[in-house]
Amino acid sequence: LLRHETPTRSASQRQSALARANAIRVKRAALKRDLKAGERRLADVLQRPADWVLTAKVHDLLLCVPGIGGVKAAKMLQQCRVSGSKTVGGLSDRQRAELVAQLRK
Repeated sequence: LLRHETPTRSASQRQSALARANAIRVKRAALKRDLKAGERRLADVLQRPADWVLTAKVHDLLLCVPGIGGVKAAKMLQQCRVSGSKTVGGLSDRQRAELVAQLRK
């Protein structure tokens, strides 16, 4: 039986990782606020995602768009054949293109 142990990290490495994670959370929160306020368009974000957006769930971002609630988000994902747990970085080119087309309607 193989055991996978987490690599040991120094305190400074852990601190650095926490700082990066916090910075990403702050940027994502700002993106979600901008999406809600209509200051940014999700279609644009999906077409050219920043590296800190790649691990965000598509479903969570859809819910930030005015006029898109849980039912509509689920329907869009189903039409584009995208899992509800899919991240922006995990989208295929086809899925990304179909979602962008849906959002631009």
